[in-house]
Amino acid sequence: MAWVEGRVLERIEWTPTLFSLRVAAELAPYKAGQFTKLALEQGERRIQRAYSFVNPPSSPYHEFYFVEIPSGELTPSLGSLQVGDNLLVQSQATGFLTLDEVPAGRDLWLLSTGTAIGPFLSMLAEGEAFSRFESLVLVHGVRKGEELSYQPLIASFGERYGARFRYVPFVSREVWPGAMVGRIPAAISDGQLQARVDLDFSPEFSQVLICGNPAMVKETQQTLLGLGLAKNLRRTPGNISAENYW
Repeated sequence: MAWVEGRVLERIEWTPTLFSLRVAAELAPYKAGQFTKLALEQGERRIQRAYSFVNPPSSPYHEFYFVEIPSGELTPSLGSLQVGDNLLVQSQATGFLTLDEVPAGRDLWLLSTGTAIGPFLSMLAEGEAFSRFESLVLVHGVRKGEELSYQPLIASFGERYGARFRYVPFVSREVWPGAMVGRIPAAISDGQLQARVDLDFSPEFSQVLICGNPAMVKETQQTLLGLGLAKNLRRTPGNISAENYW
């Protein structure tokens, strides 16, 4: 895979450990939901990690959403980048958590935790999801309420599409206005999430995309399988598509 030089256009600080970078770089065309790799040279080493695009592919910049891990090899250095600084970007994106891999349906559920909301924001901003599905539900689980980032963008979907779009935040470690308490799989299992949006998971009507930490992805998949949904595979189309974001 070829690497190209990127330049930081803008930094967005969400919390002391959550930030986004908007980057200018000449990349090959990509799809909403895909990811690429970012890298920095540290001495003779090139430290690289995969990150999803938050922006729609039509955007004039490429946006990435990060959690800074103090002991991490790359995110502390990415977190120190300022406008005008350079980094390396892999020119060819990859990944199969894209709408062209999703069968037809009536309802689209997008279930995410932490920075894994990024690919879903890209899909929603790109717009195809709203032309293919009648109802769209974006679920975002975080530990603390301040980590519910991208609120203006999320609000814009509601303003544009009205009742067709529902947003459900989950906060697990504190009570937060407007947010459900606890974890996404448990709220599906006991029906609280479905009651919140007045919509059920259905093998006939639902397509579900899951992106988050591996434990959340595994537990949510098992819960949905228990409700009669099936994994979506190319050879056997189903309802559940997932990507670990770790």
